[in-house]
Amino acid sequence: MRLRLLWPLPWPLPALLVWALAWAVFVTLARGGAPIIVALLLASLLGVAGSALGNSGWRRLFIAAGFPLSLLLSGAAQLAAWHWLLPLALLLLVYPIHAWGDAPLFPTPRDGLRGLDRRAPLPDGARVLEAGCGLGDGLRALRAVYPRAQLHGLEWSWPLRAVCALRCPWARVRQGDIWRADWSSYQMVYLFQRPESMPRAVEKAAAELQPGAWLVSLEFPAPGLEPQAALQDRGRPVWAYRAPFKAAAASSGRRR
Repeated sequence: MRLRLLWPLPWPLPALLVWALAWAVFVTLARGGAPIIVALLLASLLGVAGSALGNSGWRRLFIAAGFPLSLLLSGAAQLAAWHWLLPLALLLLVYPIHAWGDAPLFPTPRDGLRGLDRRAPLPDGARVLEAGCGLGDGLRALRAVYPRAQLHGLEWSWPLRAVCALRCPWARVRQGDIWRADWSSYQMVYLFQRPESMPRAVEKAAAELQPGAWLVSLEFPAPGLEPQAALQDRGRPVWAYRAPFKAAAASSGRRR
C-alpha cells in the first residue's frame, strides 16, 4: 500500500499504526538475536520515517517520539542511559532545535494554491522558492499552478531535504537556513510560517525581493502589508504581496 493511501485515517490511527510497526520491528530483531541497541535504533528510525503520516507538526513529533518513550516507560529492555540519546539524535536530525522558532512541519494541501497563477502570474522560467520546503508538499502544490517555473526548495533539516528531493526530482532542493539565504534572485517566495515568524519574513522580503516579485503566504497574512491578491475560498487562505510592498490602510508601517 502506498503511504499516501494512509493519510485519510482519522487521528490517532496513524500514530497507533506506526507505533505498532515500530514495536514489531523491535521485538522481531531482539528475539532474532540482534543487539538491543540495533533493534532500538532501527525501530526508532521507522518511527521517525512514519512521522510523515502526521498532518501537523506536533502530531509528527508525537508519532516519532512514541516508540522510544513507550519502550522507556514499559521497562521492556534494559538499556544504558546513553542508548536513549540515539532516538533523541534522530528526532533532532528531522526537527532541529535551530528551526523550532519557525513553523512546525505543516504540509501544504495538495490543491492549496489552486488559482494562484491567475492572481499572481509569473513568466515562463520564473524562479520560485519555497522557504522551508519540509517534505515537498508545497513544491508539489506550486508545480500544479506554475508548471513552467524553475522551482527551488530550501530546508534546514537535511533528512527532510533528502526526502523532499526524492519526492520532487524536478525541483532544486538545498539544505540551508531560509533566513540567511538570499531571496533577491527569485520572482516568488512561498512560505507557510507561524504568525510569530511572519514579521521576520516581511522584513527580509522587503529588503531583498526585486520590484515585481511576489511574497506568498499560506494561511497567515503579512502584518502591516496590503495584499495584492488573496484566495479565501478554501480552508486555508493564501495571501500574495507584490514588491514594492504597500502598507495596509490601517497600519502605520512604512512603504518599502
